Amino acid sequence: MHEQPERKCESDLGATAVEYALIVAVIASVIFGVIGLFGQDVLELFGRVGRF
Repeated sequence: MHEQPERKCESDLGATAVEYALIVAVIASVIFGVIGLFGQDVLELFGRVGRF
């Protein structure tokens, strides 16, 4: 008569946490990459501005 609604698997919560962790890891990698590429240039810029 009445069908039971599908029960969501409890492991879905863990999968979501892993997905968020991967997103954070990718964002952190991009930030570190940008700092690695432009970090020294930014320090020199601030050094020049600080001398004025």
